[in-house]
Amino acid sequence: MTPPAVGTLAVSGGTPVRSSLLAYGRQSISDDDIQAVVDVLRSPWLTTGPSVEEFEKAFAAVVGAKHAVAVSNGTAALHVAADALRIGPGDEVIVPAITFAASANCVVYQGAKPVFADVHPETLLLDPKSVVERITARTKAIVAVDYAGQPCDYDALWEIGARRGLVMIGDAAHALGADYQGRRVGSLTDMTTFSFHPVKQITTGEGGMVTTDDDILAARARVFRTHGITTDHRQREAQGVFFYEMVDLGFNYRLTDFQCALGLSQLARLDGFVARRRQIAAEYDRAFAGMTAVTPLVQASDRRNSYHLYVIQLDLEQLTASRNEVFAALRAENIGVNVHYIPVHLHPFYRRNFATGPGDCPVAEHVYDRIITLPLFPAMSDGDVADVVTAVDKVVGHFRR
Repeated sequence: MTPPAVGTLAVSGGTPVRSSLLAYGRQSISDDDIQAVVDVLRSPWLTTGPSVEEFEKAFAAVVGAKHAVAVSNGTAALHVAADALRIGPGDEVIVPAITFAASANCVVYQGAKPVFADVHPETLLLDPKSVVERITARTKAIVAVDYAGQPCDYDALWEIGARRGLVMIGDAAHALGADYQGRRVGSLTDMTTFSFHPVKQITTGEGGMVTTDDDILAARARVFRTHGITTDHRQREAQGVFFYEMVDLGFNYRLTDFQCALGLSQLARLDGFVARRRQIAAEYDRAFAGMTAVTPLVQASDRRNSYHLYVIQLDLEQLTASRNEVFAALRAENIGVNVHYIPVHLHPFYRRNFATGPGDCPVAEHVYDRIITLPLFPAMSDGDVADVVTAVDKVVGHFRR
């Protein structure tokens, strides 16, 4: 049998760029993180204890918000915000088509209708022009998703919302540590939500946070995350009472003390994590600047991205392969690429229940067939970054017309 030629794609039998898979994202856990969790595990409080409040106060200070409410995950944070803002049956909420399903699901949980707006073709952020086109007499809110870690055009979205009395949820699951016109993401909307999944800027395993400057919204959020009950166990213990009242229908969306201890320890490392993410993104930017058929997302000059994701768009007109073929070839080179995201309006649930489908958001549908997420996380070495660039150059070069 003739051996494969030098430079043959691994998917065709050649030698892969890497001997082991490089994930697209991964947590970074230090000895201090572990010790912080152990200390709480040895304490009297594993949940609804002092670490929760301590994490909330520290997080609020970091993002410049008055209140922070810790919850069990980023999806719970979105649900809490939707409830606190009194989104409900008969309401419509505008959501970008390119996002994780939870950005729209939180609207459905409240009995309201998500209306999908298109995205800007170069940033994949919510397109204000598309938002205006989707507004009806029933529109109550906008969910602004800071896709990949770059803040939305909040000035434009607020101008649209202010004229119509709309409220805004900032879905900043990707954007902890990002800045918009010199302000940290976290106090730019009525309520902002974050995720602490292991691939995000900091992690608590699973976990989330809701931030707001509004006292009433914060109070509603705290009640909703604890079954709709006005006090938690620690508060009743401190007062020496047993009595409590359920005033609304809520959920058990509490975050444990040992998760909050991990979050506190991780929060102290946030600036370093984000700095490394930006450094890796800059290396990618330089490498792909002269590479035909590969275009990174455009970054607005008035914002600083915290780079949860690094996404490229393929110019398929210059290639002999589809995005899926390029994706498979990069995976064979042991580069753990991913795709973020399938447009939400194309998911079977939404097509079946809300009559959405192809043609609703043409830009999102066009870019979906062309986007690939490359590995990016703080623990990546310079060699890892070089491997990604080498693999992209190898694969795209092979398929270039």
